[in-house]
Parts: sequence; C-alpha cells; structure tokens
Amino acid sequence: MPNNNVNKVVLDEDGIPKEWYNILPDLPVPLPPPINPATREPVKPQDLERVFAKELIRQEVSQERWIPIPEEVREVYRIWRPTPLYRARRLEQYLKTPARIYYKFEGVSPPGSHKPNTAVAQAYYNMKEGIERLTTETGAGQWGSSLAFATMLFGLKCTVYMVRASYNQKPYRAILMRSWGAEIYPSPSDKTNFGRSLYQKDPNHPGSLGIAISEALEDAVTHDNTRYSLGSVLNHVLMHQTVQGLEAKRQLEMLDEYPDIVAGCVGGGSSFSGLFWPFYYDVYVSKKAPKKTKFVATEPTACPTMTKGIYTYDFGDTAKMTPLLPMYTLGSDFIPAPIHAGGLRYHGDAPTLCLLLKKGYIEPHAYNQVEVFQAATIFARTEGIIPAPEPSHTIKYVIDEARRCKQTGEEKVILFNLCGHGYFDLQAYLDFFEGKLQPFDYPEEAIRRSIERLKSELPWIDQLPYLKNL
Repeated sequence: MPNNNVNKVVLDEDGIPKEWYNILPDLPVPLPPPINPATREPVKPQDLERVFAKELIRQEVSQERWIPIPEEVREVYRIWRPTPLYRARRLEQYLKTPARIYYKFEGVSPPGSHKPNTAVAQAYYNMKEGIERLTTETGAGQWGSSLAFATMLFGLKCTVYMVRASYNQKPYRAILMRSWGAEIYPSPSDKTNFGRSLYQKDPNHPGSLGIAISEALEDAVTHDNTRYSLGSVLNHVLMHQTVQGLEAKRQLEMLDEYPDIVAGCVGGGSSFSGLFWPFYYDVYVSKKAPKKTKFVATEPTACPTMTKGIYTYDFGDTAKMTPLLPMYTLGSDFIPAPIHAGGLRYHGDAPTLCLLLKKGYIEPHAYNQVEVFQAATIFARTEGIIPAPEPSHTIKYVIDEARRCKQTGEEKVILFNLCGHGYFDLQAYLDFFEGKLQPFDYPEEAIRRSIERLKSELPWIDQLPYLKNL
C-alpha cells in the first residue's frame, strides 16, 4: 500500500544517478538520421566537430543504453541534486480528487530550472577538450542562465543570444546571466551577419528561438576555440536530463507508488523527456512496470508543434545553418507570438520525442496562456510555489485530469515535472491579474504557408526514404 503520510521525498547525495539513460537503442524503430541539405545524405558525426565537443557528438549517436556520469559532473550536481519529489496534497484537497498528484521540483537549482542538468555536463566536456568559449541561444532565459552558471564553474566564457521578446519581458534573467559572467545580446542583434540582416529592417523584431540559434551558431563557427551549446532537442541533451526521471523512480518506490500518468511541458522536449524516458524503459523495454503508464506532453496553442505541426524534415534554425532534422514542425521561419512561455516557442521538437509521438507513445495537449495562468494561480494558492509559465501548461492538464478522476472515482497516480519556478516571470502574472493576457491560437493557414515554403525550397524532402515506413 502507498505511504499516504509523506509530503515530500528527499534522497541523500548518494541518490544522484551514476549513469544517464540513453533511449536510442530502445526506440520502437531506428531514429531517422539528420540530413545534410547540400548532399541529401545523412550527416556524419565528424561533420559536427566544428560545432560541438567530440564527446557530446559521441553521446549524440551512441547506442549504449547507460552512459556513465563523470564524477566531476556529479560533484557539481551535489549543489542542488537530488531534487525533491512533492505530494501535491493541498492541490488534491482543493480539487477534491481521489487522484494522487506528485511533482518533481527542478526549481531548486541555482538558475531555478532543470536546465543545469545538461549545461553542467556540456560545459565540463567542452572544458576537457580545451574549448574556451560557448555560444548559445535562450528563450525565456532558463537555458542561458544555466549555461552561464555552468561555464562559470568550469572557467569558460559564455555568449548568449536571448530572444528579444523575452529579453524585454524578463530583464532579471539577463542580470542573472551577467552576474555569472556571461555576455548577453537581445536577438536579433547587430553582432552577427544574420542578426544584422533582420535587426536593420526592424529594430523591434520580437525574435524567435530559430533566429537566436542561427546567431549563436554563426558566432561559434566564425571564432576559434569556440563551440555551440544547445539546451534541448538533441539526444545528448535529453539524455543528460534523465537524472530527473531516475531520481523520481527511486522516490516513488520509497512510497510504494508508480505513476499511471507522467506529464510534462514541451518546447524542445528536454524536461519532459528527462522525466518520462526512465518510465518508458520500465514499460516498454524491461517490461517490469506494474502498470502501463501514459505519457502526456503539453504545449501552447500559440506554438502548437505537436498538435498542429507536420512530421517531416526541417532545419533547426531560421538561417538554415543546421542539418535537416526529422520532427514535428511549424516551419523553420516560424515567428511566434510573444507569449510569456518563452521556453515553449520553438518551431520544432526533439527528434526522439517526435518519433515516439508519431508512433503513438505520447499524448499531446495544447492550451492558451489565459487558461494556463488560471491553473498556475490555483497551484500557487494551494502548493505555495509560483510555477514558471512553461510547466504551468502541464499543471493545467493535471488539474483537468484530477477533476476527471473526481467524476470517475479513479485513484490515478499522476507525476509531472515542475521544471522551474516563476519568480522571474512575475510581470506575466501581473499582466494576467490585470487582464492584459489574451488567448492566442496560431493560425493553421500560417502553418500551411510555412510548410509550403519549406517544401518549395526543398522539394526532394518528401522523397527521402527515412520517414516512409513510420
């Protein structure tokens, strides 16, 4: 029987995982490869060495199920890991639900989100290879501040291109990055050729993650001893995040619990994948799970990649500098509305997550920002923690599901990832309280035009053999 008297479970430092879980060997079908748009052939790992550290490239394509975590990385993890698992008792009581709701709280890290789990690893591997500076993009600022934190610890320099809309909405994130020694520019900026091409046309351009990625890539490849660092989407990034799910499994075992539902928000896919991959392993690989867990991904209606995008090959950035990746996409020239969930405004998602979505292993839901902040306020007024806008999309789903359980009488166990706090997002809450936030659904016609532009530019995409049998 589950232990119903515990409010939170905290592991000691020995509970920090010693290995990351790599899902690549356990996918239902092989992951379609990234494609070089010039040759139309799969990208070779060595082709990426000017962009990423060699060890990260090795992890990106590894078929090893378990990847050892270096002790130097675990030592840094000890600053905040293991993170607590909470039972949302007051939320349950407010909803009068028989469901048992648990959340893994990643907001206890110094940058306030899950992002340092991979930032620390990436900074470490780059430092070991003699790299002096890392460039990156950031949306809401969680990733940029996490990389600034990690590079500070390992003695690297850091340059961050922050989506201009978020730079203006969340100035304290920029201050946090500067406090850790990073240089930060609102994107599009005048620091890169691609950024200048947009900035000179419109100095008030709101920017996008795709544009910021292009600027960070251009900066990296045009400077010596510099590499690029990505906070989501790629396999090695998601793998580093599995410390969350591995810890959560142990914490639930201590309560004699196992989730019926594992839920998380998706911008690129790192926080959700980091939570659910280890449970996927239990259900579909080792087959030792006591029940068939449902995996639920949430996103904004303003950037509905999973619910309205199409599954095809697309560029990872707006300037089309990256290889083509197999994913659900709204088109790489997608410019999102400046909603407050800046971390969920990317035009595509992680290829591994998209493959599992395509094969029916993931159930997606989209919500507008008004109903999301309504749910966030309920959570804040019951659990006390002010959640970031991004995981508040999942809180909306969890509240709806808990209310369904009230109607059916089901005692479902729901686990979700509270991947960051919202203390740098208080302007968004003020806008909500003052009635300034508006619901926004991204127009399907705009998605159609964007995809048509992609296919007119690369008409051979549909002829690639890698997606035909999915």
